[in-house]
Amino acid sequence: MTRYQKTIEQFETLFKCDIIDLKKLKILAFNGCPTDNGIRSLTWKILLNYLLLDQTKWSSHLSKQRDLYRGYIRETIIQPGLASSPQSNIVDHPLNSAPNSSWAVYFKENEILLQIDKDVRRLCPDLSFFQRQTDYPCAEIMNQEVGFESLRKRIVSTSLKVESHSQSRLTGRLEFQSNNSLQQSIRNDNSEYEVLDNGCEAHWEVVERILFVYSKLNSGQGYTQGMNEIIGPIYYTFATDPNIEWREHAEADTFYCFTSLMTHLRDNFMKIYDNSEFGILGRMQNFLSLLKKIDNEVYELLDKQKLKPEFYAFRWLTLLLSQEFHLPDVLRIWDSFFADQDQNFQFLLYFCCAMVTLQRDQILNGDYSQNIKLLQHYPPDTDIHKIIEKAAELKRIHYI
Repeated sequence: MTRYQKTIEQFETLFKCDIIDLKKLKILAFNGCPTDNGIRSLTWKILLNYLLLDQTKWSSHLSKQRDLYRGYIRETIIQPGLASSPQSNIVDHPLNSAPNSSWAVYFKENEILLQIDKDVRRLCPDLSFFQRQTDYPCAEIMNQEVGFESLRKRIVSTSLKVESHSQSRLTGRLEFQSNNSLQQSIRNDNSEYEVLDNGCEAHWEVVERILFVYSKLNSGQGYTQGMNEIIGPIYYTFATDPNIEWREHAEADTFYCFTSLMTHLRDNFMKIYDNSEFGILGRMQNFLSLLKKIDNEVYELLDKQKLKPEFYAFRWLTLLLSQEFHLPDVLRIWDSFFADQDQNFQFLLYFCCAMVTLQRDQILNGDYSQNIKLLQHYPPDTDIHKIIEKAAELKRIHYI
């Protein structure tokens, strides 16, 4: 039996128990989930607190949650006026600018929707997956329910030509892009995804709907550019599950797992929390402090060159490195991150330090322009297993 086959057997043994041993599952997941048999998909659902440890309750839990999500869709994606109470005395119409007008809210939401639409079309430009048609489009679209408006038609039919006023925290505040984001921008500017027939949906449209529903249900946070990069790998993992039943409900399952993950990451996306302990500025300071502790020579050089973490680590920490490596490597890295999430993704800090220290010779011999290019465009073909091993070693020696 190969090591890989043994790992599969260990996961399957855990999943045969009525009560899943979370501690053992985290140990296995930290060392990498097999890509076969939907093991990663199932493991992530458990680690992201969507599936209960008691498997005997899964059927009722999933049925309830998926029905609830369908209700969210009907409540949030509907034409103005159709969701209002019949007893309401308010006369509403598209030109009504009153704050309580459903049409005023509708037009405001179009700004958010257009930003989401722009971002989801950029997902994983090197893969055709998100352009392809899903086998499980939204039932409301297929059934053409009265009052239900597909987001595709909403975007096409709107006569409003607006640009989102919510400045990107990833490229608006910092004008640095990775190779992937540059490719994405080029593709987005020069080509559009193929428009499918009515009743059909591409995977990117499913992701768009999830993010729009999420933004409406979390109005205090809303949608921020970069969330598309967080949800993409989750949806891809669930939508490619070899188990048809799991694959059929990838949309709802992704919504809940993304929502759970955002409870850990939301401070990164909200400027009001930048200076909090788990805000992005605080996280970057923790990264610097750890780097200084691990490799003071590299730290001193970067400090001398005034190469601030805002120029490279901002994106690393905010997007969980989803733009630095190819998708299969991102999935493997996230196995370890999710297994370590109870510590608010402390392993992410060690991983980032490992990325820097593994390039220490090149950094110590490089000038500012060479080093900023290296860190902003980290070699994507780097063996990520070496980085994970180095990060685990650093954590054992320099535990925060």
